[in-house]
Amino acid sequence: MSDLPRKAVTRTAKLAALPLGFAGRATWGLGKRIVGESAEIVGRELQQRTAEQLFKVLGELKGGAMKFGQALSVFESALPEEIAGPYRAALTKLQDAAPPMPTRTVHSVLAERLGTDWRDLFREFEDKPSAAASIGQVHRGVWRDGREVAVKVQYPGAGEALLSDLTQLSRFARLLGPLIPGMDIKPLIAELRDRVSEELDYGLEAQAQQVHAEEFEDDPDVLVPAVVHQCDQVLVTEWIDGIPLSEVIADGTPEQRDRAGQLLARFLFSGPARTGLLHADPHPGNFRLLPGGPDDEEDWRLGVLDFGTVDRLPGGLPTPIGDSLRMALEGEAEEVYELLCAEGFVKESIELNPEAVLDYLLPIIEPAQVDEFTFTRTWMRSQAARIADPRSPAYQLGKQLNLPPAYLLIHRVTLSTIGVLCQLGATVRLREELEEWLPGFVPEEDLDEGESAAKA
Repeated sequence: MSDLPRKAVTRTAKLAALPLGFAGRATWGLGKRIVGESAEIVGRELQQRTAEQLFKVLGELKGGAMKFGQALSVFESALPEEIAGPYRAALTKLQDAAPPMPTRTVHSVLAERLGTDWRDLFREFEDKPSAAASIGQVHRGVWRDGREVAVKVQYPGAGEALLSDLTQLSRFARLLGPLIPGMDIKPLIAELRDRVSEELDYGLEAQAQQVHAEEFEDDPDVLVPAVVHQCDQVLVTEWIDGIPLSEVIADGTPEQRDRAGQLLARFLFSGPARTGLLHADPHPGNFRLLPGGPDDEEDWRLGVLDFGTVDRLPGGLPTPIGDSLRMALEGEAEEVYELLCAEGFVKESIELNPEAVLDYLLPIIEPAQVDEFTFTRTWMRSQAARIADPRSPAYQLGKQLNLPPAYLLIHRVTLSTIGVLCQLGATVRLREELEEWLPGFVPEEDLDEGESAAKA
């Protein structure tokens, strides 16, 4: 592939090949079983071929197709292992890699946006990209002042491609749905589409990243690279090394996994409280584990990248989240139900049993019930199975609940982060982070007592 395919008809044809390919391979599998091959062997081959095609098509197209693939990749821990195995490598590949944009195209964009003398801005510039994402790719360089930098260059036609892909994928949502049991794919695609204009605007991204960089400048646990330069289609930030979280998931030590999980949870909940912004793209490709944490060089910090998608929360995370979580843990079914009704999670036309609602919530919020919780794929799968099984009371009740628009992105980010924690298999003190950062989780009177004790 020589460039980002932009013609709608070309991209539509490639995406249309996905469901057709699924159907064709199912027929191939049936034929193999008729001639006597083991169902288990055929099933594995079928899943492997599907995973390979999924990566090939989504990776080649970049744009919305790859964005969708990245969003799915953090949920693979919800799949049964016999299905998840073949998909895992292909989907997680999308977190860090894609076929690169040709060098001539990169130079053309830089000349157009930075000026024909753009090379004078750099002491060094590597033509080979170090990473490729859904709407742009990153090149390593050295800025004129000697700082190592990451240069993000947006693919020409990325906006058109993004919208075209997501429109086309929404038509296939029902066919793609079985990839993640218990998850409605169509709202996910709609929400990704709603964020297109923001993600394409590198000015907004630079602003969000710089706010985080300044807030976390002296933080011992989290590092956000500062913005060096920004213009239309080009974003230059400080470079950070480190171990990609995808590598920690694949090969990390237990200590690295636990530390990464703790810091990921800390960043998720502290970010909105400290900056008024929620980093809303928590797939592993956007995080690095860096040496040199608060204790010594063998400790770890979390490096955070890509602020193209953020939720603007001036007051931090909504207090009703903390209130409802605290009351659920205290078994206050009526109070939780009233709050959910008031916030629009239960529509006025629906009437539910408060105790049944509490029973639905308690397994999901189990990590907040204890001082320390180990997130596992097995736990994630049990939750997905409970909510996805049409015979389950949880499935029937879940169908009657509503997700208000104001909570949609918060819900997806939280769910995605939990998915990554389960991929890590991390043991995390989640309750500690909630008490520190989530408004409403600790009652006001307890906060007042704590402040009084601190002053004394």
